[in-house]
Amino acid sequence: MSIQPPVPNEESLALWLTQADQARMAGQIATAQTLLDRILAQAPGHSGALHLHALVALATNQLESAQGWAERALEVRPDPAYYGTLCVVQIKRCAYASALQTAESGLALEPDSATLHFFRAVVLQVLGRPEEAAAAYRRVIELKPDHPQAHANLGVVVKDLGLLDEAQCHLRHAVELAPSYLGARASLSQILLAAGRYEEAWPYFEDRWANFVGADGRPATERPALPLPQWRGERLDNANGVPGQPAYGARLLVIPEQGHGDSLQFVRYLPLALERFARVGYICPPSLRRLYEESFAHLAGLVMLDDGLFDLGDWDWHCPLMSLPMAFGTRLDTIPATPYLRADNARSAAWRARLSTLSDPELPRIGVVWAGGHSGLTEDRARSLLPAQIAPLLAVHDVRWISLQKTDDPAKRADAVSNTRLTDWMDHVTDFADTAALIDNLDLVISVDTSVAHLAAAMGKPVWLLNRFAGCWRWLRDRDDSPWYPSVRLFTQAQRGDWGGVLERVAEALRQSTGASHGKSYRRFVR
Repeated sequence: MSIQPPVPNEESLALWLTQADQARMAGQIATAQTLLDRILAQAPGHSGALHLHALVALATNQLESAQGWAERALEVRPDPAYYGTLCVVQIKRCAYASALQTAESGLALEPDSATLHFFRAVVLQVLGRPEEAAAAYRRVIELKPDHPQAHANLGVVVKDLGLLDEAQCHLRHAVELAPSYLGARASLSQILLAAGRYEEAWPYFEDRWANFVGADGRPATERPALPLPQWRGERLDNANGVPGQPAYGARLLVIPEQGHGDSLQFVRYLPLALERFARVGYICPPSLRRLYEESFAHLAGLVMLDDGLFDLGDWDWHCPLMSLPMAFGTRLDTIPATPYLRADNARSAAWRARLSTLSDPELPRIGVVWAGGHSGLTEDRARSLLPAQIAPLLAVHDVRWISLQKTDDPAKRADAVSNTRLTDWMDHVTDFADTAALIDNLDLVISVDTSVAHLAAAMGKPVWLLNRFAGCWRWLRDRDDSPWYPSVRLFTQAQRGDWGGVLERVAEALRQSTGASHGKSYRRFVR
């Protein structure tokens, strides 16, 4: 006759659950799992153990497992906390429609849950529904006024709605509530930069890495950590007796960051850095290297480096590329804004010969870009047009439309109707040096806010920027010019998502420019 072990009572199960949670919080994952398995072996429907299993899986980034455990817990007992855990998992898995439904199911049980309102607001923000997201964040703040993340996220949302003053208030409050909250500091820098308050903004901008995300919307990178001091504008002349200063002059290593457009905008500072340093090295993205080497060939002390193929012992200081404006104390009235990039003459001549074979050589040649990269990002959805949306502009007559669109996203490729109006040779373009040579032969570039716009503007080419409502900080607010690029003319949405109005204004400006110079030179696109 076998003797069965006694079934643990509720008090024992509760003790094991408490011990498992303590082990989880201490990072003792194996211990937590062992205790939870012991509970479920005795009580398979123990909702608390099922939910804690979900939290353990979430802590180890086993998202599919975490979702399964959370769903099992909810089958046993619908609980607002369980809905919250499932919502976090779904957000991490980018299952936003499901996450929204989960948050709302939890709120049906607990309407005043600040946590569930926050998750709902996050999902609405990611889905590009800022008005609803703002209302949801405001509800969080009603329930929990000292919620720093709600204030910070609300600041970002209302910035996208064009409310800079309100955005600044919420972000400053977030920083006051949590001074070490780098994401809030980074977002505040964007507000101050958009307002043109550069001197105040740059120190906050030093925390920008906290908000970097990749194409999938996940955190992308961290601030570079190098065993070299960061140059922040200090005087380096030997007369000042700087300790450790080499006799031949200091050497600066510039670190790349963010996207191609950011590199194209801020490499203007490399020649300036060479006025302070004997040698400046830039770790250059491969697709930009040939362009930069050709544009800066006259600067003997400037070198382009491959990532990982350099010796830190060759350098005395480092500076992230987008920290150079702070190091130089850049204000709106001191931006170095003369053209600084150029196309190779021989490559430009080759494109010129190719373009000369087209019919109607007297037509103005206008390059066009209707979509950016990183299709998964909310910002890209806001700045990019679909091929069908750009079609009315391409229907403008007496123009030779040249595609400058480069994309791996099939949804962004020109449709059949647009293709009949476009000359598209971008399959023959291998890097930005090729793109620059093609642009060199155009009269105008019309582009959304993407790297090609920066390239053309840095060359001094007339650029008409199709700018989204409350767009990137670098285009400021309530103006149609840019202190960064004198050749840029901004066509900004009057209302969020209204590309139709923008394209109507662009088409009318085109008709005026081409009509006024019909039969003459078409280079009349600068204001």
